[in-house]
Amino acid sequence: MISKLLHGDVTTWVWALALAVGIGWGVTSGFLKARKIQPRGFKWSVFRNEIVFGVLNATITGFILGTARGKLEAMGWITTLHEPAAWWRIAGEYVLYFVGFDTYFYWLHRWMHVEPVYTWVHKLHHRSTAPNLMTTLSVSPLESVINGGYVILFLLLVTCHAQTVALILPTNIIMGLYVHSGYEFLPRWWNKSWATKWFISATFHDQHHRYFTGNFGGYTTVWDRLCGTMRPKFERDFEAIVDRRKQGGEAVAAEA
Repeated sequence: MISKLLHGDVTTWVWALALAVGIGWGVTSGFLKARKIQPRGFKWSVFRNEIVFGVLNATITGFILGTARGKLEAMGWITTLHEPAAWWRIAGEYVLYFVGFDTYFYWLHRWMHVEPVYTWVHKLHHRSTAPNLMTTLSVSPLESVINGGYVILFLLLVTCHAQTVALILPTNIIMGLYVHSGYEFLPRWWNKSWATKWFISATFHDQHHRYFTGNFGGYTTVWDRLCGTMRPKFERDFEAIVDRRKQGGEAVAAEA
């Protein structure tokens, strides 16, 4: 994105300006304040460290995964189909990736909370007990390679269309930023509807950072519900946080 901005890509400039205006409006109007999950959780000292760790991690992990994928493609181990495909083929490949990653992430995430793995792999990411956007990148390169390596593993096992790959990469980025945003935008009925309660919210992952245990899922709550690792008071806390919007964001965060 930065390179595009430097080269004057008009569309990118428009999106960047819209994002800046949106954030500015959200801050000044109180829209974001009312949706903050942990109103008093942000710490500048933690945020500064996350910027440093995030830049280092992105640089190292980007090089490792980018090089690995490039070599595997050159060797013919990873092949991407570029011909047109029916929508159901793209949907099927995407669902296969989505379910696979959710399972992969849940079990590895639980493993990362077991010593000595936690100290060597996952502890850095938990320096922030009140996550923000930079927390997404503030991960040890080893953990980032393990998580990001799933895409390479998936493409090794499944020959996908280019359209599917174009959906997979944004999903990783958007979901990572959303669950670490520190703000809850979903409606109160989200966890009460059978169709939506299976998908995680920002509150779901925020509580994992706040309490260090439970809520291990990456995309869904399915494995946490099946294995009994979802925090018992999560749904109650979610409703309390959403209800704060009616009070202008002045209520204190829900109790543990």
